[in-house]
Amino acid sequence: MHRSLRHLSSADRATACQASNRIPTQGYPAPAALPADAYTPWITRVLATLIDYLPYAVLLGIGLGIEAATQETACVTDTSGLNLGDVCATGNSTLGAAAVLVSALVGLGYVIWNYGYKQGTTGSTVGKSILKFKVVSQATGQPIGFGMSLVRQLAHAIDGIICYVGFLFPLWDAKRQTLADKILNTVCLPTT
Repeated sequence: MHRSLRHLSSADRATACQASNRIPTQGYPAPAALPADAYTPWITRVLATLIDYLPYAVLLGIGLGIEAATQETACVTDTSGLNLGDVCATGNSTLGAAAVLVSALVGLGYVIWNYGYKQGTTGSTVGKSILKFKVVSQATGQPIGFGMSLVRQLAHAIDGIICYVGFLFPLWDAKRQTLADKILNTVCLPTT
């Protein structure tokens, strides 16, 4: 931004930039001025999370299914005279263990892509895109970037520390923010 424009309000800055043919990056309006019902409802956020984790659950389920289907059983016949008969043990096959490992790694790759890259660059994960809302910086109205998006997901652990109450904050918070949103200064806004 040009030094002489820093002292202007955002509206005046936008006007000055347009007047000089330099259009600023388009974002959302300043979230601080929005009424509570302008933010994404809690239930919508919950549904988006369920949609986001469905592919991960399917991938892991495939790996676990292969593991269960390929288990190996080994039996030993008792020859000690105690007449215990056959003693058998069932364990995971190498293929089954590899399937779980591969599916977990592919699932982790999906989660990092979805919550890091996709949400960080566009503001929306797969679930948020379907339900038409974005996570943006409260200060700029822009997506928060790859690194901060991953940090935001990790910060959700704080939401769960006190019996998961942090995840319920959007039910009574004026900006419908979780504790992680408050810490990282982010808000969820509808795209329509």
